[in-house]
Amino acid sequence: MTDLFSPLTIRGVTLPNRIGISPMCQYCCGDDGRPTDWHLAHLLQRALGGAGMVMVEATAVSPEGRITPGDVGLWEDAQIPAHARLAAAIAHAGAVPAIQIGHAGRKASRAPAWVDEPASPGWEITSASNLPMGHFAAPRPMTEAEILDLPAAFAATAKRAVAAGYRIIELHGAHGYLLHQFLSPISNKRNDRWGGDFEGRTRLPLAIAAAVRKAVGEEVPLFLRISHTDWIEGGWSTAESIELAKRMAALGVDLIDVSSGGIDPSQKITLGPGYQVPGAEAVKQGAGVLVAAVGLITEPEQAQAIVTEGKADLVLLARATLRDPYWPMRAAVALGRVDAIRTPPQYDRAWGSIARMGMRLETGSPMPPLG
Repeated sequence: MTDLFSPLTIRGVTLPNRIGISPMCQYCCGDDGRPTDWHLAHLLQRALGGAGMVMVEATAVSPEGRITPGDVGLWEDAQIPAHARLAAAIAHAGAVPAIQIGHAGRKASRAPAWVDEPASPGWEITSASNLPMGHFAAPRPMTEAEILDLPAAFAATAKRAVAAGYRIIELHGAHGYLLHQFLSPISNKRNDRWGGDFEGRTRLPLAIAAAVRKAVGEEVPLFLRISHTDWIEGGWSTAESIELAKRMAALGVDLIDVSSGGIDPSQKITLGPGYQVPGAEAVKQGAGVLVAAVGLITEPEQAQAIVTEGKADLVLLARATLRDPYWPMRAAVALGRVDAIRTPPQYDRAWGSIARMGMRLETGSPMPPLG
């Protein structure tokens, strides 16, 4: 039976289990967009904790695509070495290194999440239309030329990511960022070929997916994160998500990472444990694609049921692993699957005595130089 600790093979990559670390913005880079030692320590600990995949936070494809001045970027080759350090460390610890790439659109040029202010100094923001996000500044609508440049920008960033050693690429099409801004009728009021009906609103995300698929080759899995619903009447819907997932799969997108919301403060979200899992299950069943489930998944038994009941193929955790980087090890103990996970030998005195886990001997050797 497929369970939380079953391997998952997608194209040329095998995840050792179905537990992944969601991308979580840290907002602590310099203006150069290069990951820092904070990112290395943060992500390495979660890889050592036993997750099958560790995904680097939303990474900007252009300087103006950053959410904040402290965002990670990969818009130029000079940023590759810092990313290579992250990918190498994650892989050494036994997890598959992955990265999410995106553009913030009208949610750009902000201070860090814990400071509800514009960035200072800031920069011009652009989007599908001139509608602001709540009390944020109003964006300038993108020109045709700017829109046409985006697939190449995403593709170039994806190629750099592969060169850095990331083995999975995820496109950020959720949470009210640029691709979601084009998808949702709440934020896209264009009357040209990039707006209007479903065909127009999905045109740019589909073009970006096609360009990235071509850029990264056939062995690299390609994921897409979506908000399956805006939680607003008249907004983007689960039915549209299912149709989008079908079209993305036809272009070579391998997995849909199903989240929700983020397009407008007027959203009415019904929160609760696993509140987004029904959306993941709907996309999986409706589109016949691999999906990841996210959102208030905190308990091992809860995550196990999502996989064993066929609601999702991969479970992604965020806040639960900020509280406990070793959540996967604890889950293996709780679920009686210590046979499926290995602990670093340096930590065997903590885990071996209570769980008799096998050891990942590779981490007992010196870590390769990280530059």
